[in-house]
Amino acid sequence: MLDVTVIEDAEAAAVSLDPIRARLLAELAAGPASAAMLAGKVGLPRQKVNYHLKTLERHGLVELAGERRKGNVTERLMRATAASYVISPLALAAVQPDPDRFRDQLSARWLLALGARLVRDVGSLITGAAKARKRLATFALDGEVTFATAADRAAFIEELTQGVGALIRKYHDGNAEGGRDHRIVVAVHPTLKPESAATSDAAPVAAVSSAPPAAVAAKAPAPIPPAQG
Repeated sequence: MLDVTVIEDAEAAAVSLDPIRARLLAELAAGPASAAMLAGKVGLPRQKVNYHLKTLERHGLVELAGERRKGNVTERLMRATAASYVISPLALAAVQPDPDRFRDQLSARWLLALGARLVRDVGSLITGAAKARKRLATFALDGEVTFATAADRAAFIEELTQGVGALIRKYHDGNAEGGRDHRIVVAVHPTLKPESAATSDAAPVAAVSSAPPAAVAAKAPAPIPPAQG
């Protein structure tokens, strides 16, 4: 079972969003189970659970974990293909966000568009790397900082922009033969605490983006072959 997988197909996304099927996915992420075992947990007849499981299986969201005999019946034990799922913007390809359409480093909506593109691109890279049976070289940095004042936050962002920009200028070689383009995304936003998720203040959000090929929360490079030896 994968830790997380990306759903790119629109039909698969619709299937996963059905409340009953989402509940079945959650149950099967905890461990393999049969339709009969799941029926009591979700309060549905076994036949209906079977129908939902076959739909999930058809879209690659669950898979056969094994079989067991129970009396005269052979039960199929199913399991989720991942512990969690993320729906890619590709599932809504016609209306997916386009960060290049509107660039505003202080816009929370532009930051959201960058995040959506990150999910889309890294999801596609993961899919391609898995099919090619190659490793995917990525890096992510996650942390928290408490600013005493808005002025401190502004100064931090200025230093961050200058620092990342200097690194990009130092290492970027647009003429390198065989060089691999990488996208760099840096995001700064208020931490969302669980108890205030529903009524959080509209605190300022800042996104730092540099000129292509970069904008350091995540990188999305092309797949690379596994190490030899």
